Amino acid sequence: MHMHKLEKIWLIFGISCLVIFLTVVGVSAFYLGNKPPSCLTTVNPETVGQEKPFNEPGLHKVDGKAWDYELVYVASAFSYTPAQVEVPLGAKVKVIATTKDVIHGFEVAGTNINMMLEPGYISEYTTTFDKAGEFLIVCNEYCGAGHHLMFSKIEVVK
Repeated sequence: MHMHKLEKIWLIFGISCLVIFLTVVGVSAFYLGNKPPSCLTTVNPETVGQEKPFNEPGLHKVDGKAWDYELVYVASAFSYTPAQVEVPLGAKVKVIATTKDVIHGFEVAGTNINMMLEPGYISEYTTTFDKAGEFLIVCNEYCGAGHHLMFSKIEVVK
């Protein structure tokens, strides 16, 4: 079977791209340990306010973990609990959040924190706050008529 020279080039190029892509994904998954975010941790959305850690939302100092603080948020109809929180500058924080009612977004403006909160599932994100200031938390998933009123603040203090 005779193949044109350009056909061979494109075939080699396509197969090379596929091999490079699979190599990058394989190294990322198996060597570096990266994995897609998953909703393995669940919570009953009807009793979220009675289950730990969501029974006491806010910032909590922890010991013996890879992070210094746990910042717990509960989203519900057009509000986040707590409405405002202070975090020490340079603290490594694990943000743990869920929602009681519908799907909400959880975006901390000016950072790379961006999660989707789904009823029945717990979303987590670990970060270090290394810049002082106020950071606005907004819902970036339309959740109803009061969506534009849904916000909270994280104040990073020295």
